Amino acid sequence: MLSWLWRILLGALLLSVALVALLGWVDPPTWSWRIQRAISPPAPIKQVMHQWVSLDAISPQLQLAVVAAEDQHFPDHNGFDMAAISAAWQHNEQGGRVRGASTLSQQTAKNLFMWDDRSFVRKGLEAWFTLLMELGWDKARILEVYLNIVEFGPGIYGAEAAARHYFGKPAIRLTRYEASLLAAALPNPWRYRVSPPSPYVAKRATWIRRQMSQLGQVTLNRVHEAN
Repeated sequence: MLSWLWRILLGALLLSVALVALLGWVDPPTWSWRIQRAISPPAPIKQVMHQWVSLDAISPQLQLAVVAAEDQHFPDHNGFDMAAISAAWQHNEQGGRVRGASTLSQQTAKNLFMWDDRSFVRKGLEAWFTLLMELGWDKARILEVYLNIVEFGPGIYGAEAAARHYFGKPAIRLTRYEASLLAAALPNPWRYRVSPPSPYVAKRATWIRRQMSQLGQVTLNRVHEAN
């Protein structure tokens, strides 16, 4: 029995490595988070929208906006922002609202492979897939997959669907203001209204635009150049 358990474990590890390697080149036809939403949505979904596009077909303004909003150290870390994790740990020990510290790489791994759960098993698997992605993909591919599978609203997946739904235009034509609104809704796209923006989204979008100005184009260049 122990021998079989080791074989199953080894097989699962090899399968995960092969799957991540494949998805470094092949766009996934579906992903875990989308399947979960289809099976058990928080509320009825009227329509599912999604269209995969390359990173070159997504406005640099949106690329920079999600980095500014979700993970400003994205070009530099290996998938885990240890400083942010430490800060979140100290904050959460004091009680009050729980603060997360997930990087864009971790969020991509969660959306692509994981289920909605906060158990140590899920977090461990998420860390494993994050590590595999960081080893096998470049930062641009991680950002491309993230922007194509992230949920921007009920049934709205990816930058292209979000741009056409909220603003009636392709993702490549999103302005700085529109990009900041989309990024502002990411923490809870089922709750936060993009168009017209709710007071929270408008306020957070203003903060995101300030962060974008501070990070500048050089941050995005480093994302595209990082290996």
